[in-house]
This record gives sequence, C-alpha cells and structure tokens, in this order.
Amino acid sequence: MIKFFRKIRYSLMETGKTGKYLKYAIGEIVLVVIGILIALSLNNWKEDLADQGEETRILGGLKQEFEVNLAEVIRNIKLNTSTRVSTIALIELIH
Repeated sequence: MIKFFRKIRYSLMETGKTGKYLKYAIGEIVLVVIGILIALSLNNWKEDLADQGEETRILGGLKQEFEVNLAEVIRNIKLNTSTRVSTIALIELIH
C-alpha cells in the first residue's frame, strides 16, 4: 500500500502537476488524521471496558459490605431490644 502511494507521489512531482500533488498531500494528511482518530477511539473504548470491569468489581464489594453491615445492624437491634426488655423487667422488680 505504501509503494502505491509512493508511486503516485513521485509521478505527480515528476510531471509538475503541483495542484494535483497538493490535493494528494491533503488527502494523505486526512487519511493519517482519520487513522489517528480511529486509534484514539479504540483506545478510549478499551479503557471504558476496563473501567466498567473495575466499576462492577467495586460495586460487588460494596454490595457484600452492605449485606454484612445490614446483618450486623439487625443483630444489634435484636440485642438492644433484648437488653431493653431485661432493663424494663429489672426496673419493675426494683419498684
């Protein structure tokens, strides 16, 4: 592919067709820019996929932590309820 473009470039320069050569040069620059933009898009897409994986992992960890915390809160509520009932019973015995 590079040889093809090189042949076009040399033939345009040798024949003295400056206008056509400038059009060719601009076209080649546009192709390079498009290639760079495609590469950047692919790179961003790859980074987005990696970020989504990391996000899923973090959210899974948070879910587990919330479940553990919920179980602990429920256990503490039961313990406090039991303590409250015992305290009320002791107060009634004292009075």
